[in-house]
Amino acid sequence: MKNLTLENLTKVCGGVYSGPSDKLEQEVSSITTDSRKAEAGTLFVPIVGERVDAHKFIPQVMEAGALATLSERILENADFPYIKVESSLQAVKDIAEFYLQQLQIPVVGITGSVGKTSTKEVIASVLKEKYRTLKTQGNFNNELGLPLTVFRLRDEDEIAVLEMGISDFGEMTRLAKIARPDTCVITNIGTCHLENLGDRDGVLKAKTEIFKYLKKDGHIVLNGDDDKLCTVKEYEGIKPVFFGMESDKDIYADEIVSRGLKGMTCRIHVGEESFTTDIPMPGRHMVYNALAATAVGRIYGLTLEQIRHGIETLEAISGRFHMIETDRFLIVDDCYNANPMSMKASLDVLKDGAGRRVAILGDMGELGENEVQLHVEVGEHAAQCGIDVCICTGPLSANIAKMARKNPELIVIEEPDRDSLLSHLSDYVQTGDTILVKASHFMQFEKVVAALQEM
Repeated sequence: MKNLTLENLTKVCGGVYSGPSDKLEQEVSSITTDSRKAEAGTLFVPIVGERVDAHKFIPQVMEAGALATLSERILENADFPYIKVESSLQAVKDIAEFYLQQLQIPVVGITGSVGKTSTKEVIASVLKEKYRTLKTQGNFNNELGLPLTVFRLRDEDEIAVLEMGISDFGEMTRLAKIARPDTCVITNIGTCHLENLGDRDGVLKAKTEIFKYLKKDGHIVLNGDDDKLCTVKEYEGIKPVFFGMESDKDIYADEIVSRGLKGMTCRIHVGEESFTTDIPMPGRHMVYNALAATAVGRIYGLTLEQIRHGIETLEAISGRFHMIETDRFLIVDDCYNANPMSMKASLDVLKDGAGRRVAILGDMGELGENEVQLHVEVGEHAAQCGIDVCICTGPLSANIAKMARKNPELIVIEEPDRDSLLSHLSDYVQTGDTILVKASHFMQFEKVVAALQEM
């Protein structure tokens, strides 16, 4: 890994090196916090978690051939190189910041309340048409996940697309310090993490901390249809590129047609030019994602044909509106996470499904003092969006069920928890159903998806 010698790592961490001096000029080949992934040349970073202190794995990591380890404590009688640091978590952030600066590649930083991951996927799919692109995988978007994503970068990579997720003030500033983005993309300002951020104005303030480490010649790409983001006129002389559904935006879409669960078709306008594209994932929100990707593609010199092809070759990922066809059902696996905006959007897409349209919904977390009302609003939406069955699981989702019952034609079922749902699930579904599975991650609804696949 470029310039990540043990000597430089020690300096970057503000640590104290112990070990043979002839090892100081050696570069580590990988960095991991997972002892099972240690191999020859690895730097091991032991994180002290709530349940496990990874320092206990240091001996086996070194036996596996790791070059060195960090440690928050002195290792008596150690016969291997290690760097004593005050905090492994802070050290890993400092190393990631240093390493990214060594690579000198453009960084696209993506945040927002809803659609960060799907927007990241479309942007990366577009950029790969011209560049070797590395993107955030899974949920590696926080103060530990972002550094681990950065450590996957290698000299041959040409651009990084980094998702940045937060739940409190100050977090985005720390993430932005690591990423130092050349381009900042914000998808929308919604009602996530209100228990810490208070209201949507608080969300806006927290998300726009991403600008604090934006490169001076950088770019800002914003959803101009969002009532909060459209108030951002400039940041230190950088004027945003706005995308949306109206012709007054810098990049906009019209001629929007839903192809049901097969996706969306639209025409995207960029200045005097335009192109028609088939987005392979359903939902109006995917049009916004394609617009964001178009804006980023233009910033980095892609042709409209390259952008179109990148959009159309987008691949779905597990848990993010991933469609799974079995002998009995079409399962829409959207269970990675949920908030009121994404829940309503998914319900709107479900109504285009074949057969009975069945929504299996679970509790949404981190909504703060308005959590009951926000579940009520999802229930009101479920009642009028045109689906056939709504199965609500969890104490908060009882509020969804209550409001959904206002539609007498909608079958509404309540379950107290996931285990109870699983025990009765076969009674609720029928061959030919299109089934949406969606809840916040803590509900572990991937077990519901697995159970449906086995039926």
